[in-house]
Amino acid sequence: MNDKIAIFTGSSNPELAELICQQLDQPLGKMKRSRFKSGEIYVHYEEGIRNRDVYLIQSFSHPINEHFVELLIMIDAAKRASAKTINIVLPYFGYARQERKSAPREPISAKMLSDVLTTVGASRVITLDLHSPAIQGFFNIPVDHLTALDLICDYIKSKNILNPIIVSPDAGRAETAEKLANYLDYPFAIMVKKRPSHNESVITHVIGEVEGHTPIIIEDLIDTGSTIVNVVEGLKERGAHDSYVCATHPVFSGSALHRLKHKNIKEVVITDSLPLQEPCPDYVKVLTVSSLLAEAIRTNIHGGSISCLFKIKSV
Repeated sequence: MNDKIAIFTGSSNPELAELICQQLDQPLGKMKRSRFKSGEIYVHYEEGIRNRDVYLIQSFSHPINEHFVELLIMIDAAKRASAKTINIVLPYFGYARQERKSAPREPISAKMLSDVLTTVGASRVITLDLHSPAIQGFFNIPVDHLTALDLICDYIKSKNILNPIIVSPDAGRAETAEKLANYLDYPFAIMVKKRPSHNESVITHVIGEVEGHTPIIIEDLIDTGSTIVNVVEGLKERGAHDSYVCATHPVFSGSALHRLKHKNIKEVVITDSLPLQEPCPDYVKVLTVSSLLAEAIRTNIHGGSISCLFKIKSV
């Protein structure tokens, strides 16, 4: 690394940014963040970034809208300070569940966010386990789509789980579950559900034999936790053992953590793509994605293939 590179963080996940900089042996850039009495966000880079490749680390954690606007202001300030490139390290891309119209007169909010980031001045996006891989196509700039699947896979193998089965909680995660199952040489099953409304689901069918198996449920994110609990209870009703729950992004809205302290959940495995809003309980295992993101930054700086970072290829 050298003085041609500058790494800064927003206020969403400074702990992860510090870990990334440690991996790169690069200091975290100095930036002042403050607010006017009206709530308007102000940022000021306290070091020169002219003709430097700038990396801005920001996750869309709660409060998501404020962190999004803060990132836009950081990008604009970097552009006006004559940064050579402005690379957005976005571990969690919010609004990704609004990536298509499922009813008339709905927005495609993920596309709108992509357009805004590009228009404001982003040169590249490095992100992790998008809710839908097709969101990469919403951007007119390069997108490095990483996956935490290798980290989760290595942890699962270390547990020596009895009679495991990989479970996709819905059809949308079936391809990811199949990739993980094939890599681990485990069987896999798919839950079929319907959604009466947002953050609600009802399990209708299970494709695959789960009786006598220990389910390993693989998700991209956990929001309220109600869907996961429904899946776990549905598996238990069909003769499965207690479940392991794995997800990249711990959105954990409301009382999600309390809801996941369930008698039929052995462990919840997540990453630090988002910070926890409360102390980590003993039934939650946090895996850090700092090395993965640092390697992606290093690859962008020195050249090479992002796909070489994965044993299980991103979907």
